[in-house]
Amino acid sequence: MKEKFLLFAALLFSYCLVAQRTTETDGDWSKQFLVLRNTAEADLMIRVGDIDNLGFGFEEEFNPFTGRSTGSHGYPWAHKPENAKGTDMIMIPSSYKYFSGGTNQDGYCITTKRPSNNPVAIVIPLKELKTVKIDSADLQIFIDDFQAPEMGSRFQVKINGLRFTEAEKTINLINQTGPIGKLIRLRLTTELLQKLNADSLVIAIDDPTTKLGDGFAIDFVKLLINPKIFYKGKIQGKVVDAVTREPIINASASVDNYGTVTTDDEGNFTIEDIPAGLSIVTGSAAGYSSDQKQVDVFAGDVSEFVELELKRSGKIVYNDKTLQEGDNLVMNNIQFEVNSAKLLPAGKTELDKLAALMKDNAGIEILLSGHTSAEGAAALNRELSLKRVRSCKDYLASKGIDEGRITIKGYGPDMPIAPNDTEANRAKNRRVELKVTKL
Repeated sequence: MKEKFLLFAALLFSYCLVAQRTTETDGDWSKQFLVLRNTAEADLMIRVGDIDNLGFGFEEEFNPFTGRSTGSHGYPWAHKPENAKGTDMIMIPSSYKYFSGGTNQDGYCITTKRPSNNPVAIVIPLKELKTVKIDSADLQIFIDDFQAPEMGSRFQVKINGLRFTEAEKTINLINQTGPIGKLIRLRLTTELLQKLNADSLVIAIDDPTTKLGDGFAIDFVKLLINPKIFYKGKIQGKVVDAVTREPIINASASVDNYGTVTTDDEGNFTIEDIPAGLSIVTGSAAGYSSDQKQVDVFAGDVSEFVELELKRSGKIVYNDKTLQEGDNLVMNNIQFEVNSAKLLPAGKTELDKLAALMKDNAGIEILLSGHTSAEGAAALNRELSLKRVRSCKDYLASKGIDEGRITIKGYGPDMPIAPNDTEANRAKNRRVELKVTKL
């Protein structure tokens, strides 16, 4: 035991090149909690956790916000009592069982024990937001050693108890080895923006289902209110047919919330002004299943060339209609009580059919979008449309469908399919649409 401690101490000393820093956008990097207003990257920034690479320190002149990864570091390490809860500690998913036999596990599992490595939520106090008008918000999270593609883990992200499906899709595509640290950036959905009215934002990350030992850690979390992209770079790549290797012209390449472009005559694309850090880029085209790749985006630079390989989409039949990935369908039978998100019986019957389809096709993922007619205030209509598709999502979850397979958006009156000039046309605009996002 003494020899192991001395070895760890030597590794820590040799690696720890910490320089206490104070910057305009982050303040004193050593503080566990900090609030800054009117910085170059946001109207307001709240940070929980210090910026010190889990206590190992960064190499001289290293800036974690430019998108560069840290070097590999040793483990385990001692969690200091003064560190913010949920930061600078090794966390092992709650579903993992020690000595269960044949369980896939990483070094973090082998070198730590319960209960000290149980997942711990990170809490961001929101008192400072009471006087701020919030239009949008991002989370910057400096993550360590997530390996879902390699380990087979399935992480869930919850904000104040609500599943953050979009964040889960990002984290479950990230493959960090080393272990190394890296910045990711997540845009809060409209539904999650409402959680900023609470006293605090509780961010919980865990894999509660697979029983796999994919240990992870978080150095710090920053909440950016009305953010600007301060450190940004470009993603370059190509979209090709996975079988023929031919370029796909006029395909879409996108990074959710930050940019979408169309491929040129050679299938090439460049997406500009993408936040530095780990990004997920998606390629899609009519008749094809989409492809997603992890990309390192470096500030002021162009990413390594990424190739998105699309395979011909499969097909499903729903309500006598043949659908492929990317197709939309108006769910005419899903209706609600007037000015309410309460489903009518016909809507529940329709969702029962959708649940059965998703059970029979375990790879399907969907987007449910809510729409209204134009009477009344647009903001209230958007809120109502979001509540209605939330009701649909909750109903599907009650039938055993994993929430992570369902994304929801509320557009209110913003995307009409008919003029709002007659009651018949307004009825057409009051709708729920289904989009097959993965097949």
